[in-house]
Amino acid sequence: MSVEQKALDLDGISAIDVHVHIDVDDHGHASLPDALMAGAHAHFQSSGGIPKLTEIAEYYRERSMAAVVFTVDSESVTGHRAISNDEIADGAAANSDVLIPFGSIDPAKGDVAVTEARRLVTERGIRGFKLHPNLQAFFPNDRSVYPFYEEIQALQVPIIFHTGQSGIGSGMRGAGGLRLKYSNPIHLDDVAVDFPDLRIIMAHPSFPWQDEALAVATKNPNVYIDLSGWSPKYFPPNLVQYANSLLKERVLFGSDYPLLTPDRWIADFDKLEIKSDVRPMIMKQNAMRVLGLG
Repeated sequence: MSVEQKALDLDGISAIDVHVHIDVDDHGHASLPDALMAGAHAHFQSSGGIPKLTEIAEYYRERSMAAVVFTVDSESVTGHRAISNDEIADGAAANSDVLIPFGSIDPAKGDVAVTEARRLVTERGIRGFKLHPNLQAFFPNDRSVYPFYEEIQALQVPIIFHTGQSGIGSGMRGAGGLRLKYSNPIHLDDVAVDFPDLRIIMAHPSFPWQDEALAVATKNPNVYIDLSGWSPKYFPPNLVQYANSLLKERVLFGSDYPLLTPDRWIADFDKLEIKSDVRPMIMKQNAMRVLGLG
C-alpha cells in the first residue's frame, strides 16, 4: 500500500539535524549488539529509552525541525543483523514532513552494496548514505570501496562518514574491538580528489584530528563538516573560527540524537560566538544545499 507523502516545508522548519540514529526498529531489534549499545549510552551519559522511528518523527515535529535518519550496517564485523534500510525508507515516507532517510550498507558487501545502493535511491527514496569506518573496519580510501563511491556519485546523493573518536566502544574492554585508525579524516582527502562530484560530509568534530578535517574541507569544495556528537561548548576554537569564515557555507547542524539531544546541542550552540548571518546557514541553509533540497 502506498503512503501519501507530505512535503517537507522548508520555510516552516527552523533547522535540519543531519545526524540522527535509528537505533531500534519497530520489532525491537537494535542496530548494535547489546554490549556496544550499552557502552555508547554510558559514554554519552544518555538517559531514557531508545526511541523508535515514529517517536523520533514526533520529537522533531514538535520542534519544527527536520532530521536525517539512518542506521549503520556493520554486519561483517559485528555479526549483528542491521536494521532494514527499507523499513527506514517506509517510516520516513510516512513522516516525510520531518524525516529525510539515509541508507547504510556495509562496504564489505562489494558488488551487492553497489546494486543495493542503486535500488535504495531509485526505488525507495533514500537521499544519501552513512558509513562508519571504525565500526565497519575499513579505510575510506581503500580502493575496494571505490565502485561504491562511483555509484553514489552517479546517483548524486551525499555520504556521511564518521570521523574521529567514537563513542561506540569507548570505555569498554579492548574498546569493543573498534580502532580509531580508520577514522582519520585525512583518508577522505583521496576520496574527495578521486570523486570530485561526490558530496562528502565528515561527521563530528574530528578529535584528535581537527586540523586534518579542516584542511580536507577547505581544500576540497565537495567536503562538508557536521557538528554532531559534541556539545558545542567543547568545540575547539579553530573549528569555531573556520565555521565563521572559510567554511561558513559547508558546516552543518547535527546532534547525534538520541545520544545527544538537539535541545542540549542548540542551547550550547546559542552561547557560541557565531556570526548572526552564519547561524542560519549552519542550522538549515547549508543542509538544504548538500541534501539537494529546495
